[in-house]
Amino acid sequence: MSVLLVVTLLLVLAAEFVNGLTDAANAIATVVSTRVLSPTRAVIMAAVFNMVGVLTTGTAVAATIGKGIVDPEIVTTEVVAAAMLTIVVWSTAAWRFGIPTSETHELVAGLAGAGLASAGPSVLLWDGWRKVLIGLGMSTLIGFGLGFTIMVAIYWLFHKAPRGPANRFFGKMQIFSAAFMAFSHGSNDGQKFMGVFALALLLGGVFSTFHIPLWVIILCGSVMALGTAAGGWRIIRTMGVRITRLEPVHGFAAETAASTAILFASRFGIPLSTTHTIGTAIMGVGASKRVTAVNWNVASNVVRTWLITFPVCLVLGYVFAWLFILIF
Repeated sequence: MSVLLVVTLLLVLAAEFVNGLTDAANAIATVVSTRVLSPTRAVIMAAVFNMVGVLTTGTAVAATIGKGIVDPEIVTTEVVAAAMLTIVVWSTAAWRFGIPTSETHELVAGLAGAGLASAGPSVLLWDGWRKVLIGLGMSTLIGFGLGFTIMVAIYWLFHKAPRGPANRFFGKMQIFSAAFMAFSHGSNDGQKFMGVFALALLLGGVFSTFHIPLWVIILCGSVMALGTAAGGWRIIRTMGVRITRLEPVHGFAAETAASTAILFASRFGIPLSTTHTIGTAIMGVGASKRVTAVNWNVASNVVRTWLITFPVCLVLGYVFAWLFILIF
């Protein structure tokens, strides 16, 4: 294994770690903020069900990322390293201010920018990008719409139920919805960096064909769980407290809506942003109470970060690729 390949693999694991800091934390944000589970129990549950999601739902998303965004026949190891460094830099900066970012969009934008620096526009593959664009629409529109619809349905079904018993019931139900959220996160986000890890091994000559062995799945999943345990609380506070005030019933609705959308996308190999999906689901749940129940100042800051992620990471990937090409 060359020095460049070792550096690249370490950067993939570093990116997976910050994915745990910023993205995997979304899976447990609502269940922690509503005090249904303690942070420690929530992290353990998220780690377990993330891994279950990865192991039982195939590798369609990983394949899209590994060989559908940039042409593996043209792309170089420097490109992968540059994309991973882009994620580490941008995600860490956003995490510092408690702003959730989309590692999905950082990943595809970083790969695109680095690929353009290395081989020009011919490196980009439309089939993978088509799935990314579909995922963008699903994460925003369907996340908000499902969150709003499920919450309205719950209001209609339980409007005569006493508040105390209803909260206790949905507190128990939220444990299942949080587990479902962690499972769906593993089925989609958990696969992405495994695909990049396998791509790096293919480019480095370790693999002769693109495939994702069990040890890669376990390694990347474990590193992501460590990231969530180490410092996901900043993101949990933003998603679970600052956007709108959540009770167990709201957390259940948001998690169920986001999980459904994510799992559906995973079935078709569509890379979906967990951050976008749970974020817009929370906004939809809050808006179902009344429009002013959502802190739109916080929500707009989150959305602005989402919007600038693509161009910023595209440029960072381009610059970092040139640096790696010069060094190696």
